[in-house]
Parts: sequence; C-alpha cells; structure tokens
Amino acid sequence: MQKVFVTGAAGFIGSHLADRLLADGLAVVGWDNFSTGQERFLEGALKQTRFTLLRGDNLDLSALSAAMKGCDFVFHLAANADVRFGTEHPRKDLEQNTIATFNVLEAMRANGIKRLAFSSTGSTYGEAAVIPTPEDAPFPVQTSLYGASKVAGEGLIAAYGEGFGFEGYIFRFVSILGERYTHGHVFDFYQQLIEHPAWLRILGDGSQRKSYLYVQDCIDAMLHVVRLATAATAKHCTQVYNLGTTEYVQVNDSIRYLCGALGLKPERHYTGGDRGWIGDNPFIFLDTRKIQATGWKPKLTIEQGIIRTLRWLEANRWVYETRKGK
Repeated sequence: MQKVFVTGAAGFIGSHLADRLLADGLAVVGWDNFSTGQERFLEGALKQTRFTLLRGDNLDLSALSAAMKGCDFVFHLAANADVRFGTEHPRKDLEQNTIATFNVLEAMRANGIKRLAFSSTGSTYGEAAVIPTPEDAPFPVQTSLYGASKVAGEGLIAAYGEGFGFEGYIFRFVSILGERYTHGHVFDFYQQLIEHPAWLRILGDGSQRKSYLYVQDCIDAMLHVVRLATAATAKHCTQVYNLGTTEYVQVNDSIRYLCGALGLKPERHYTGGDRGWIGDNPFIFLDTRKIQATGWKPKLTIEQGIIRTLRWLEANRWVYETRKGK
C-alpha cells in the first residue's frame, strides 16, 4: 500500500483508520458524503499534506471512479448502519450498502486497483445456530435488511475476486466502541441519563448478550491482516475474518458499567421480550480463532471499551446536537 482510498473517511471507524494510515506514512484519499460523517473527526488528518478529503457519494460512479485515480488499495467502510430502523426505509440498505459496494468495485476495476478491505458485520449470521460463530458457519435466514445488504456486498467482492483477480479482505465486525462513536447502546443510554438520570428505558429485557470491540483494536486487526496478504495466496482470492473479543456481556452488564462510572442508580424500565427491535439478535458472539491464529489479539476488554466510549461522549456532547440535525 502506498496511496489508500477510504470510503466513509469522516465516520467513526474511517476517521481513525485515516489517522493510522497517515501515521504509518501512507498517502490517503478520504471519500465521504457526510450523511453521518463529521469533518471534525478529520481535523488532524486535514493538517497533513498526504491527506486529501473529497465529498462525494458512492452512488455517483463517475465521480467515484475519478476520485480513486492513482490509488492502489481501497478500504470500503461507508455504509448505512441503521439496523434498527431498516424496515422504515428498505431501499437505503440496498442503495448505500449493496449498490454502493458494486460501484466501489467497478471504480476499482476502471482504475486497475486489485486490493480491497470491506467492513461487513456479524449480523450476516442472523440468529446463528453455532455460538461462538465461526466464519464458515452456514448463513441462516437473514433477520435484518442491513445484514442482507452486507451479505450481498460480500458476494460481489468474492465474485470480483474470481472474475477479475481482486484480492479481498472481508471483516465481519461485532459492534465497535471508542472515541468518535456516534450511535449505539452506549450513545443512547448516556443520552437518556443526561436527560433523566433517575430512570432508564431499556429495549427488551436486558438479557441480550452481545460482544463489542474497541475501535483501535479493530483497526489493528484490519491492518495486520492486510499486511499479511493472506488472500494473495488463497485459493479463491478472498478471505473472511471475524473481528471481536473472546467475551460477551449482557445489556444489563453494560448498564452496570455505565451507571457505576457515572455514579448513578437509575430505575430501570424494560420494554420486555428477548430483543429490542427486528434484527436485534439476542445473542451475538463471534469465533475469532482464525484471526488470533495470525498473531492478533484485542488489547482492551469490553468493559474498558465501554468506559472509554463514555468518557469521550462526556467530553464531546456536541455529537448529540449534531445527530439531531442529521
């Protein structure tokens, strides 16, 4: 890698990735439509001459192809990640996730770029029958439009690997935590506790079991695998890696960590049931033995990641006002 193209560069994970690539001495072209991304997340990157920020949408294939010129690697992170409300705007997942991924692949083909890393999701496993869930688990019925759109994106990448010799790295994340986090359960719970510290509304019954990963551990994992170039020698040119920790917590555990750190004891109001919304799989825990066999392991526990996320949100309440305007 010498000049890297990052879609979703102004987002939570993308902005951290841009910072890391620049720190490693690489040139970076950041691409974002700013539907959820924040230019403030790129303040450090924008001070560097090796960074170029371009505003554009993945649905504009001609602009995307022009922007990618001269790059030799693509990190495709841009996506609509609104799992909870996916059924209210089903076309958004198709366009921003599946069609956008097709356009990224076509823009790469137009520019002779053959190497790609893709942010997929543990949601592709639906309600998995095998837990912890390995990469070769059979895909069940999809439980969210988001997960279905990511499965389609994965399929396109694998097919481009077979048809055009692309080298693809697919990373199926658990939920990511850390600085610049702007949506998810820690964001929502802290917002509630700002507004009414005496009580907390919790979707489901609080027993949902989830795994999480700190953002810097996520980036470490992606860069580690890409530099190993395992797909270059693989039979099918595409490698899939689960990214997560070797533990999981209940939603109730997350609440306990947050409230303990804030010194609060709110009354808990549960909506009931074993999930909060359509696609909220009650147990998500990925088998990460494949990537750990390469020498990577996470540095932070889930509890440490939750607390770091909370402390950043405490110091950056502006993100709540910004989200209201999106």
